[in-house]
Amino acid sequence: MSDEKKTIGLAVIGCGTIGRIRAEFARDYPGIGWLGLCDIKDDLRERLATDTNADFQTASFEELIKRPEVDAVIIATDENHHMAPTIMAADAGHALFIEKPLATDARESLAVLQSIEANGVDAVIGYTQRFRRRFLTVKERLVTGQIGEVTGVVTRAIMNRMVPIATVARTNQRENLTPMVVSGTHALDMCMWLMEGKTPVSLYAQSNDKAMAQYGTKDSTFGIFTMDDGTMFSMNISWAAPVIWPGAVYGLEIGIIGDKGVIDIEDTHRDMIIASEIPQGAGYAPEGFEPEFQRHVDFMTSYPPGDIYNGQLWGPMREETFSWYQRLCAGLDTPHATAQDGHRNLMLTMAMDLSAKRGERIDLPLEIDDYYE
Repeated sequence: MSDEKKTIGLAVIGCGTIGRIRAEFARDYPGIGWLGLCDIKDDLRERLATDTNADFQTASFEELIKRPEVDAVIIATDENHHMAPTIMAADAGHALFIEKPLATDARESLAVLQSIEANGVDAVIGYTQRFRRRFLTVKERLVTGQIGEVTGVVTRAIMNRMVPIATVARTNQRENLTPMVVSGTHALDMCMWLMEGKTPVSLYAQSNDKAMAQYGTKDSTFGIFTMDDGTMFSMNISWAAPVIWPGAVYGLEIGIIGDKGVIDIEDTHRDMIIASEIPQGAGYAPEGFEPEFQRHVDFMTSYPPGDIYNGQLWGPMREETFSWYQRLCAGLDTPHATAQDGHRNLMLTMAMDLSAKRGERIDLPLEIDDYYE
C-alpha cells in the first residue's frame, strides 16, 4: 500500500439501483472530492444528484468523461451498454470500476479489454461476493494449502425469477442475457478465484427454457468443466424460481474437494427466515419493476449487496466499494476481479451457452468467431 493519499474526482455513469448505491457511498468517503453523475433518465439522475449533493450531472456520458475533474469512472449502465463509455474512459486514462459483466457480446468484451490494456489503466469488475467474509476466509485456507491440492469443485445457484424478468424487460437485445452470462457469472467467478491458477480446457453444458421462454431467456444451465490439471468443476445455475421463492436474489452452495480435505459452503441464507402477514420487499427492485405476486416469506440477508439499517446499506457492496476508493486514494491491494477476469468469465459463460446450443462438448479456448454461429 502506498503512503501517498490523494483526492479523487469520480464519475458515475448509470444512476439505477447499483449506481445509486455506489454514488451514495462516494459521498460518505472523504477521499472523493468531486462527484459527477450521468443517466439518460432525467428523473433518476436528478433525484440522485439531489440526494448526494453531486457537483455535476448530465445525460451525456461523453460530456461527463471529458470533465477535467474526473480521475475515475464507475460504469453502472444496463448490461448491454458498457462498451462505449468504458472505452472512452479508458482512452482518457481513468481508473475504472465496471459492473459485471464486462460486456454481453464477445467482440465488445475483447474490445473493452484491449482498450484497458493498451491504455494501462487500473480496471476492476463488480463481483461483490469476493468481499464477503466467508469467501475471503475460504480463499485464505486454500492459498495456505489447508485441504491440499484441489481436485474437484461443485456449485449450484438458485435465483428468484424477479432478476431475469426485470433485466430482460429493459432491452430487446436479449440473445446473450442468459442465466449464465448475467447471474451465473457470480458463482463462476467465485469458483475460478478459489481455483486460481487452473485453466479450463473443455466443457459440456445443457439448458432448458420451459418457464422463462416467454421472457426471451433460459431457465437453467448445467455444465461441467475439465481443467488443465484434471480438476473437475461442475457449475449449475437456475434463475427460474418463482417470484414467491423466499430467496430475494441468490442462493449458492459450493463444495471444494482436495486430496487432503474438503471445504463445504452453504450460502443459501436459510438460517434467517421471516414469515409475516406483511408483504416482504422484493430485494432486487429496479425502477419500474413490480413483481406479479406478493412475497410473505423471505430468506433474510439473501440480497447480495447487503441489508438496510438506519437508512444505510451494510454488507459486501459497502466493503467492495470503499475498498475500491481506498485502492484509488491510498494504493490499497484489494481482492477485486480484474478486467482480464471479467473477460475470461464472459467467455466461459458464453461457451456454456454455446455448448448447450450445440449439444456437444467444447474444447477451450474458443476463437472469438466461434461465439457467433
